Amino acid sequence: MKNWDELLSEIYKGEKIDMECKKAKNSIPDSVYETYSSFANTKGGTIVLGVDEDKTRIKPKERFIVCGVHNAEKLREDFWNTINSQKVNANILVDDDVYVLEHNNISLIIIEVPKADFTMRPVYKGENPYKGTFKRNHEGDYHAKEYEIRAMIRDQSDKGNDSTILEGYTMDDIDKDTLKRYRIMFNSWNPDHVWRELDDKSFLAMMGGYRRDRRQKVEGITIAGLMMFGTGLAIRDEFENIFMDYRDESGVNAETRWVDRVTYDGTWENNLFNFFRKVMPKLTENIKKPFVLKNQQRVEDTPMHKAIREAFVNMMIHADYRMDAGVLKIIKSDDAICFSNPGNLKLPKQQIYQGGESKARNPHMQIMLRMIGYGDNAGSGFPDILNIWKNYGLEEPELEEDTIMNTVTLIMKFKETDGSYNLNEKQKSQDCKQENERSLRKGMSEEDKNERRLSEDLSRILSKDSYKKVEAIVLYLEKNKSITSKTARSITGKSGATVRRYLKMLVETGYVKAEGRTSDTRYVI
Repeated sequence: MKNWDELLSEIYKGEKIDMECKKAKNSIPDSVYETYSSFANTKGGTIVLGVDEDKTRIKPKERFIVCGVHNAEKLREDFWNTINSQKVNANILVDDDVYVLEHNNISLIIIEVPKADFTMRPVYKGENPYKGTFKRNHEGDYHAKEYEIRAMIRDQSDKGNDSTILEGYTMDDIDKDTLKRYRIMFNSWNPDHVWRELDDKSFLAMMGGYRRDRRQKVEGITIAGLMMFGTGLAIRDEFENIFMDYRDESGVNAETRWVDRVTYDGTWENNLFNFFRKVMPKLTENIKKPFVLKNQQRVEDTPMHKAIREAFVNMMIHADYRMDAGVLKIIKSDDAICFSNPGNLKLPKQQIYQGGESKARNPHMQIMLRMIGYGDNAGSGFPDILNIWKNYGLEEPELEEDTIMNTVTLIMKFKETDGSYNLNEKQKSQDCKQENERSLRKGMSEEDKNERRLSEDLSRILSKDSYKKVEAIVLYLEKNKSITSKTARSITGKSGATVRRYLKMLVETGYVKAEGRTSDTRYVI
């Protein structure tokens, strides 16, 4: 609840996306309910009744004239009677949201409209959401576009959007190599999981990638299954407006727009899982990994790795893939990484910063990523990002919502809280990267080898076919640091003789060594 001076200060800043003034001398104007709808569907805002606007004036103190209303309590009662009628589809206000301020015999009515809960949107005037739904921009209220209304209706479900069965899509639209690669990682993270033995369709069904609707008597690939593991062609057929784009703009000049880019170019199946796998290493390649031991094992990750990975996962699981136009966009520059996705925030920004509740648009994608060690579904992911950045002494990441373009952007700056950039550390990271490249060509020392992930190095050293054979073992080693022949047979499904050849191949690279006697040999990094 604002006091008189606070209110005048806000009024004289001029009308904006969250402030609207109306004359309302003797009655409540009908346009109040359009503004109520627009605030509820956008970011919330304040309606002030009893302030006239002279649009011929430029200066705010001359443009906005505080004239007051007559019989304020009666008008307040009239408003409550109307807001509880069929004038609007929902009343999201409580008593304290509508109050009267008085000063020098001038009375104003203040209506504080919160952003409506996602289960209540759209809030609209009249009986037809496609005619009575309004949103707000810097120019005032406007009729929401049909695709914006459809997006709000989609978001009403507490179960998310990605379990929808896509008509006409089958297992033939799943890229087998992508799913195989995912299952290798799944087996590595979950060596004793009962889903390991399932066929591909049953495996997808367990995670929400394939579903049977018994009421409608239909079954097929879901949005989650197609977007995560589908062929690029099938995804483009169903989601023709969705575009995945990564650009590295570090050190660019007038002649160079980017130094590296990952987008659809026909050389890879552009599903979300492949996009994540291709881009994630590029985001963290300049981040130095200190030599840290925990429980006698090397810790490969840093908190900064975790924060960037969490931001990437958040972008994918909160995106609205049904938006008429939208880009999953990641821009890496010298001073920041920016993640953008189509869709608006389901929860208020303050609630997101506080954490404790997760309302992903795509909860099944969230499960798929969590099952291989990525992301957090307990509502602590974003606060973790904030805390990590704070502990590094960096400026707090900015979460921006553009309700006009219907996009959300997270900006993670490498700028310290005193306003400077840690150029020395950046240079150290670059030096570390260059040294690793030189060491890879010349033959690494034991400590140099540990500066990189095992999978990164072995995928370069071994042929593509050879690496695919041992990939499950390599991923298991990255997580557990050692493996036995028995476990290797379990996660690969290969015979003892084949597994021994695989392990011998790894030992010959110099990255893995065999310890112990023949009967209980353990292979360690």
